[in-house]
Amino acid sequence: MSGAAGQITVPEWLARGVGTDEDGRRWLAELPALVAEHLAHWDLTLERVLDPGGSLSLVGYVHRDDLSPAVLKAGLVTPETAQEHAALTHWAGRGAVLLLAADPARGVLLLERLHGDIPLRSLAEPKAMLEATSLLHRLWVEPPAGHRFQPLADRAAATADRLRRHRDLPGADGAAALVDEAVAAAEGLLGSATETFLLHGDFHHGNVLAADRAPWLVIDPRPLTGERAYDLARLALDRADTLVGSPGVPAAVRRRLHQLSDALEVDRERLRGWTLFRAADLGLRALAAGRRADAELYLEFAGAL
Repeated sequence: MSGAAGQITVPEWLARGVGTDEDGRRWLAELPALVAEHLAHWDLTLERVLDPGGSLSLVGYVHRDDLSPAVLKAGLVTPETAQEHAALTHWAGRGAVLLLAADPARGVLLLERLHGDIPLRSLAEPKAMLEATSLLHRLWVEPPAGHRFQPLADRAAATADRLRRHRDLPGADGAAALVDEAVAAAEGLLGSATETFLLHGDFHHGNVLAADRAPWLVIDPRPLTGERAYDLARLALDRADTLVGSPGVPAAVRRRLHQLSDALEVDRERLRGWTLFRAADLGLRALAAGRRADAELYLEFAGAL
């Protein structure tokens, strides 16, 4: 096993994203051995590690002993990712990648192989949005009895705490009022919610890949339970640059929200509130990570709401 582990290289993108604290560095140090152990346990042969791969996971193309292709994913277990296996099990391939085997306590999943080089982002925006909304119709289902998915109230509370920590970052000039408005909007939405669905949690064009048994399937859920507008808000922020770079930004943003809310029968004002909340968070997280261009993009989008 030690020999196999020595052949596994952790992508720089993953190391840079996860190795910012002691726990992350410890996990990264143990990751090659963890992957090698599961290759042996599930009788897999590693073809190659995808680079850059995931921001929280090492992803490898493998084949099983019958030579059928698959994907091995070894991810850092967080409150957002801990129930990925449970969501995939519940969806059972309906709109999502199939789960073939799992060691959830250690964050290792064996998945159906999709076409990783053909994301939904490769389609023109109107067609991509049409395919995306069709998938969401299939994913938004009733959670299973006895589930352990994180409720939206908990996810939103963690996000609000992060927003407050980031509001005074260098370069976040004028963000304080936006943060206050976003947090207040989320609190109001949580207090008036009337529905509970299983949500993907991070649904955007980059997390939808071409497949063989269906045109498109989703990957990488960060599942939770709550109202559909929260999930749809992340999709509303996809390709934000095409809206922010167009004339009449506020009008363009409103048109997108109206189109998405109408397509999925989601209340427009609830979608607007969750989009503001998620845009502010994406913007300030980008700023904290030193991605100033991304930060400015999402904060301008939030300001247009």
